[in-house]
Amino acid sequence: MTPTVQGDKIVVENFQHIFDSADGPIEATGRVDLTIPAGQFVTLVGPSGCGKTTLLKAIAGFIDPTHGRILCDGAPVTGPGRDRGVVFQELAILPWRTVRRNIAHGLEIARAPRQEIDATVKRLIELTGLVGFEDRYPHELSGGMKQRVAVARTWAADPDVILMDEPFAAVDAMTRLTLQEELASLSYQTKKTVFFITHSVDEAVFLADRVLVMSRRPGTIKASIEVPRRTPGGRDWESFTTDTDMQAIVEKVLRLVREEKTAHKKDSAPVALEAAG
Repeated sequence: MTPTVQGDKIVVENFQHIFDSADGPIEATGRVDLTIPAGQFVTLVGPSGCGKTTLLKAIAGFIDPTHGRILCDGAPVTGPGRDRGVVFQELAILPWRTVRRNIAHGLEIARAPRQEIDATVKRLIELTGLVGFEDRYPHELSGGMKQRVAVARTWAADPDVILMDEPFAAVDAMTRLTLQEELASLSYQTKKTVFFITHSVDEAVFLADRVLVMSRRPGTIKASIEVPRRTPGGRDWESFTTDTDMQAIVEKVLRLVREEKTAHKKDSAPVALEAAG
């Protein structure tokens, strides 16, 4: 896994997706334009149902946009590819494989040399805090440990882009903080391009080089906020919570997200009154 950073990795041009339903077309997103440079960690926050996951799935190649196009390294995305790895909230690890062999799975499919597999797996086990659990099976692990395996397994395949859809939402609060610190360190050291969806404003700012805020459905990108560069050791929660500049960014992002919820309530009020009257 040699870090390489050059040019724009992901380009989203005039993207929009509309779902068909029994009640007619549903706009999952509005028009979205987005550029993610290579090596940047971008987080996306916004109200529930605004189209965050739809956008991520389109970048992954799981759905075809209704309008516009998505490019990865200048080539149109027409389906899933090994250049893009995905980590969902739902775990995707194999119950019959140990931690070590789960992480190695993609490399084995690619027929990588055994020496390369062993070196990559060893490094990721160390980076994700799985030392001592190498030969355990998933049923012997906690939820946080399983999510570590899922992250390490995706990284091991060495995709250029990592797409993450609320991967830590199901773990307890303390474990989530640890996983965030480990991910911040891992992404800094490997220089991967990461697109990360979350509902947590604190998580979005803690992890990111840039935070995107999406409007309510049909969602568009309403704001892009730069975050000071991470240090070689990543970030830690103790210093993050006492850094006035970082906390000011948290407040700014939170205000932008709350504006969407407030606007939604105002738009819904006349309808509610009409229904009641």
